[in-house]
Amino acid sequence: MTLREVRGFAFDLDGTIWAGPHLLPGAAELVEALRRAGYPLVFASNSSRYGSEALARELTRLGIPAARHDVIAAFDLVADEIHDRLGPVDLLAIGTSELASALEEAGHRPLPMDRWREAKAVVVGNDPLFDFGRLRAASRAVAAGAVFFAVNMDERFPVADGQFDPGCGALAEAVATAARVRPIVVGKPHPRLFEAAIARLGCSARQAAMVGDNQASDIVGGRSVGMFTIWLEPQPACEPTTQPDLAVASLTDLHRLWLDGRAGPGETR
Repeated sequence: MTLREVRGFAFDLDGTIWAGPHLLPGAAELVEALRRAGYPLVFASNSSRYGSEALARELTRLGIPAARHDVIAAFDLVADEIHDRLGPVDLLAIGTSELASALEEAGHRPLPMDRWREAKAVVVGNDPLFDFGRLRAASRAVAAGAVFFAVNMDERFPVADGQFDPGCGALAEAVATAARVRPIVVGKPHPRLFEAAIARLGCSARQAAMVGDNQASDIVGGRSVGMFTIWLEPQPACEPTTQPDLAVASLTDLHRLWLDGRAGPGETR
């Protein structure tokens, strides 16, 4: 399998399409070229702060027009994962107000932290207000039997100027350590998000490319479901722990490689 045979593209967002408030070099140009050539695209994000609608608005603001249907976020999948396993439940939501609202809209009931004993589930997303009180409530609820969900286990997410913020995984690990229980993880590298991306692209898994900068989530997860994986290498480059199908230094380089060997979606080879 080669880049020439790819029929649709799934792009990670943080560290791949953007870093903090800025698009990465070549992102807008590559997306525009692929769309113009008729390739289906989806943005597959491990976001645990915001859902697909907010992410699509941000893409559009930064110069890549996108609608909600163009984005799949782990944020949007967690409510269904809980419902599939437990039905609608009372829960603790460790995350943004947007996460609590999304869970409530899906039929779950977020509880205040002081009612942790009533929680049947605990959901951890990225939480800028995370503190000892939230850690105590969440870990006590999980230790008492509440089912523990994490939107993702990313330790960091990139922001502007090469810096990072602690990710959802850092907070989930704190709860897991205190409660002595491992979470059910919804986002990458677990299959649910990748399978949703493949279905949205409308091609086979092997004809779908997963483009991302994170070895542990994008590349490992993409390979596990049979996707063609494209690793956006960090600078300085490091040795991949899981071999991608293709490694590139930048989206500009990926654009050049695609132009050099492309065949349109309807072309025979």
